[in-house]
Amino acid sequence: MGALGLGRAALAAILAGLLLAPWHGMESGLAGLAAWPSGEAAPLASLLANGTRWWLWPVVILLAAPAPALLAGRVPGHLLAWCGAGAIALVFLQGHAIGLRGLEWPLLAPLLGAPAPQPAFGWGAAMLLAGAAAMLASGFAAQGRFGGDAFIALLVAGSAGLLLLFVFVPLATILAAAVMEDGRIAPGALAARLTAPEAWSLACVTTHQGCGVVWNTLLLASLTAVISTLIGLAFALLAARGNVRAQPAFRAMTILPLITPPFVVSLALIVLFGRTGIVTTALWDWFDIPRSRWIYGLPGVLLAQVLAQAPIAFVLLEGAVRAIGPSLEEAASTMGARRFTVFRTVTWPLLRPAIAACLLLAFVESLADFGNPLVLGGDFDVLSTRIFFAIAGARHDPGRAAALALLLLALTFGAFALQALWLGRRRYTTVTGKGDSGVPAPLPRGLKFACGALAWPWMAFTAAVYGIILVGGFVHDIGRADLSFTWRHFITGFEVEWVDGIAFRGSAWDSLFTTIQVAAISAPLTAGLGILLAWLLARQSFPGRGSLEFMTMLSFAIPGTVVGVSYIMAFNEPPVELTGTALILVICFVFRNLPVGVRGGIAALAQIDKSLDEASATMGGSALETLRRVVLPLLRPAIVAALAFSFVHAMTAVSAVIFLVSARHNLSTVYIVGRVEAGEMALAIAYSTVLIVVMLAVVLGIERIVGRAQIGRRAVPATPVGAGP
Repeated sequence: MGALGLGRAALAAILAGLLLAPWHGMESGLAGLAAWPSGEAAPLASLLANGTRWWLWPVVILLAAPAPALLAGRVPGHLLAWCGAGAIALVFLQGHAIGLRGLEWPLLAPLLGAPAPQPAFGWGAAMLLAGAAAMLASGFAAQGRFGGDAFIALLVAGSAGLLLLFVFVPLATILAAAVMEDGRIAPGALAARLTAPEAWSLACVTTHQGCGVVWNTLLLASLTAVISTLIGLAFALLAARGNVRAQPAFRAMTILPLITPPFVVSLALIVLFGRTGIVTTALWDWFDIPRSRWIYGLPGVLLAQVLAQAPIAFVLLEGAVRAIGPSLEEAASTMGARRFTVFRTVTWPLLRPAIAACLLLAFVESLADFGNPLVLGGDFDVLSTRIFFAIAGARHDPGRAAALALLLLALTFGAFALQALWLGRRRYTTVTGKGDSGVPAPLPRGLKFACGALAWPWMAFTAAVYGIILVGGFVHDIGRADLSFTWRHFITGFEVEWVDGIAFRGSAWDSLFTTIQVAAISAPLTAGLGILLAWLLARQSFPGRGSLEFMTMLSFAIPGTVVGVSYIMAFNEPPVELTGTALILVICFVFRNLPVGVRGGIAALAQIDKSLDEASATMGGSALETLRRVVLPLLRPAIVAALAFSFVHAMTAVSAVIFLVSARHNLSTVYIVGRVEAGEMALAIAYSTVLIVVMLAVVLGIERIVGRAQIGRRAVPATPVGAGP
């Protein structure tokens, strides 16, 4: 598609937005079209005709200005660019200036008078804005920017606009809310919120009172990062260098946390170690150990988070261990170094980037975790739960929630900075263009014993926890050791009747259907946009490329709790009002999971030689044709992996969306949290079992479709009898 074709397509989108779709109100979805052309759902054409929205006429004039030239086959580049950018700016300005209460900016009263209240943008406004962005991209391409390729210009302009609207604007909104008080800028209020005793108190050091939530959060995240990385490293060393035969069990342990809602492990821990739990009761009956509530607090939350993060650390570290060039270790052995010395001086330093990545990931995920602290936290408060209660509690205080979210964001960025400082500028390259036929060094005996002593009990404990989850839904009350079989919990949640057709009577069906629909819509959008952005960032060079890449990764650095609060604040009123709709859930999942698709696509593109793109261009293929016919077929595994991750994460996420769900659009994880709070533990476990089965089917199905890459490597020989370390 050339600049002329894109310009004409932009005109078509603008006309559709003006004449066919309602300008205001997106909450009713496409059903709002049925109300055309009456009331607030009337299209812009009728609004302009009766004069009630006369301030929109400049937008129409701007967008119509290039039409004669485009229809005549000419592409006025500068005019298209200026008109597209001007129309976007004017639409958002008038949307902010006139809201649900009428005029929001008193300074414009002499110009606008007292306009009638104006609802939020609808599908008509969205289509017009999309057309204006396409017009802007057409103008850029006509001026020779982005290599004169209209498709690349459209991709850059469109993705930048979406990232600005759904990543940068929410973050800026929460930053602004933290400094506001009673509708005015109040730096003093921000300082008071950021330095409040609830955040920084050290009363736990000298008294029996609790510490501030910042210290609690730091302690929990640090312990989670260190312990989960150590356990993951033990499993990785055994799997890659320990010559063990438990690979299927290791793989199962890595899949389970991915397909389990993040807080469901907490339910199993309560069943095991709660005051009336299975283990607690057994200790009381057999050893007269008093019952206690130790599981509620730091120990319980830490245990739940480590159970979720250790398998992910294992996946990352196993790949890093297998990627170490054996020739380096063989060289050290040839020079007389003992096995442990080789490990300490060669293997361990080369694992530093992977260990840093595991520490960072576990730290950030612990900061963002909301479900486990909510279920098991007790009196041990962390930032994520305190933010939730500042929004949803009796004392609704968005300013306080925003300030706490800023502290959480500061901890996240601080972790990124510490990781970069620890790694420094050292080089960790071990795989070069030269062949490496060396044999990986086996683990020293002492280290192998230590890894086994940590890994095998942990695997048994993990199996017990997940066994509770899978069995608990099929018995009357596993928490009180009533193990008689029953379908009662599944019938309560998933009852089906035939009354003049199938009828879903169970209380959980609505949330399950909504979750599957939202995940099924958001997953392809996430994968598609992620792969397009990956191709753009990896294969194209254009001004602002670094800024675009930064914005794509920004949502990964923002904890889910902060994302949820920022979306509530940014999209709760005109001009973009999405709160309470299913659309805001889809958008949240798309941009929350986008970095995974982008990084996965960039990694896959690094393995595809650019000469293929150049050959296509030499034969006259445009960027769009090259992407469609050459690149995308080679990116099939990355696309399917992005689809799988996006779908699974949308099915199991809770920290961000718990702020965004409504009675009309509830999600499975939020429903389960509600059942836990209502004391219906067995129903929550039964629902979790259904989710695990659904996720397992999806993950195994995708793995079967894609397969697993096999890289040739010489087998590790068995250690000779009597060989010393």
